[in-house]
Amino acid sequence: MQDLSRRAVLGAVAAAATTLIAARPASAGAIPKTAVTYQDMPKDGHQCSGCKLFIPGADAAAAGTCKSVAGEIKPDGWCKLWAAKEG
Repeated sequence: MQDLSRRAVLGAVAAAATTLIAARPASAGAIPKTAVTYQDMPKDGHQCSGCKLFIPGADAAAAGTCKSVAGEIKPDGWCKLWAAKEG
């Protein structure tokens, strides 16, 4: 009976973890800004609005998010993950 209880607890924990991961928005990045040297201004002519990882906000001037970096991302910002949009 003790094994059954252990399995039930482990199953519940696994189900809860799966639910939390699935509930996380796809647009929310996981890497902290400090880890990618994020700054709120362009660098060498590159800025977040021209990056393939950037997810725009409500309008061109509004902050958006990033597929890789956590938090609010400014369109004029930059980080070392910058990669040109294709096309």
